[in-house]
Amino acid sequence: MTTELLAPLDLAFWHLESPDHPMHLGALAVFDAAPGAGAAADDEALVELLATRAAAVPRLRMRVRDVLLPVGGAAWSVDKDFDVRRHVRHLELPPGDFAEETARLAGELMERPLERGIPPWEMYVLTGGGGAQAGRSFAVLVKLHHALADGMRAVAIGAGIFDQIADARAAGIRRARPAPPRSWLPGPWQVADRARDRIGELGRALGIGASVVRASRLDLRATTALVAGSSGTRRLATAVLALEDVRRVRKEHGGTVNDVLLATVAGALRRWMLERGERLPDCDPRTDPRALVPVSGRRPSRARQGAGAGGSSGSGNMFSAYLLGLPVSEPDPLSRLTAVREAMDRNKKDGPSRGPGAVALLAGQLHPLAHRLGAPLAGNAARILFDVLVTSVPLPRATLSFGGCPLREIYPMAPLARGQSLAVGLTTYGGQVHVGLVADGKALPDLDGLAKNMTTELHALLRTTPGEPAAGVERAPDVEPVAPAGVPAEPALASAGAAETAAPAEPPVPVQLALIAEPADLAR
Repeated sequence: MTTELLAPLDLAFWHLESPDHPMHLGALAVFDAAPGAGAAADDEALVELLATRAAAVPRLRMRVRDVLLPVGGAAWSVDKDFDVRRHVRHLELPPGDFAEETARLAGELMERPLERGIPPWEMYVLTGGGGAQAGRSFAVLVKLHHALADGMRAVAIGAGIFDQIADARAAGIRRARPAPPRSWLPGPWQVADRARDRIGELGRALGIGASVVRASRLDLRATTALVAGSSGTRRLATAVLALEDVRRVRKEHGGTVNDVLLATVAGALRRWMLERGERLPDCDPRTDPRALVPVSGRRPSRARQGAGAGGSSGSGNMFSAYLLGLPVSEPDPLSRLTAVREAMDRNKKDGPSRGPGAVALLAGQLHPLAHRLGAPLAGNAARILFDVLVTSVPLPRATLSFGGCPLREIYPMAPLARGQSLAVGLTTYGGQVHVGLVADGKALPDLDGLAKNMTTELHALLRTTPGEPAAGVERAPDVEPVAPAGVPAEPALASAGAAETAAPAEPPVPVQLALIAEPADLAR
């Protein structure tokens, strides 16, 4: 793989970036010291291992360069001066709580746009004061430009740092299947086929464009908590939920695990808005904040085959999204879950080519020059389409490790669209749901409160089911925050009985090696 044109959607992300709005994905992975080790690997050994594994992924040696044709286009090409040590670094945290200092530093690192002119990615080894000593945790922060990979492509790229994947690759278990050669000079029948394809693409583009316009809105008054002019700063907050509790709610009330998590996000936002004195929507679903829920357009196996083995499995970005009104105006947690489940069922019935999420599909039909010239306009348009991004990904049930050190937690981080102040990432691993909240640091200084409310809201849903929360999880108070003076009081939480309709049998969680992805359903 020496040269590869950026697909239109990749090009869009490349040009959407600005100093205040870096377009990179991220993941913060926290590792425990290797079991039984008298002394953990020193910092330099960890950095060397990370650098070696990152350098073994061919995709991470590619940089973006402009091309003459097509006009306005760009291409991936091998960086002949590639130096992995420009991308992999070690940072030592100041004394203090490891989790707090890691989240603080990760937020600061996510503020910084990736350097252009070299492969657009960075990885950091973060160790506590005194280094990676015996019994001490450490973290690895991964940053990948969105032009380089969507969630499912980041799956294979990021997973390459884990022992299990690196060992399999070294043993030659997975190999890229070479693409059949094809002539650059098309025959007459190929010209006709391409012409028919372009006519079909134009028709689809017009349909998608009309759908996007219909889904757009001009009244933005209902979501002031999520609106902010960018300060260029980033803040990260995290939460951990028991997956067993989420599944218990799903089994009792139906839907998917993803439905339960989306309802939890909605309830957490409601509580958080009340705590900060925000006016809630006037019990009108049309004024509820909108979430964009990305949906992957590629099969996990193909994403792993392409990026993990270093092949070029087409575009770095292949996704659309669903649009979901988050029912923060509804005071009852079970009613919120029902509203989310019904809305997501409608989304799946209609398909991902409707609503503002189809902007990603529409971008794939545009000429490269349109992306280069229209990026500022497109960036400003996000505000009229949605209010918050909520993206999720399952990780495998198998235990993952790095240098023999077991992975304990992993938090996804998504970029912020222009004019928006919050993005929510969810991932499952080790029987837990890890929540990564990325926010504008000045607009949402109280982000930790939103993270805590994720746990509180899941407990509110648990109270509608029989049984106790998962072991080690404390029950949250059964009250909502009191509305401040001047803000209309909301009805108390209603007690809801169990749904009578039996939930379908729950299949196993899909085994996907991923850091960040955008599946339609986190798990059923």
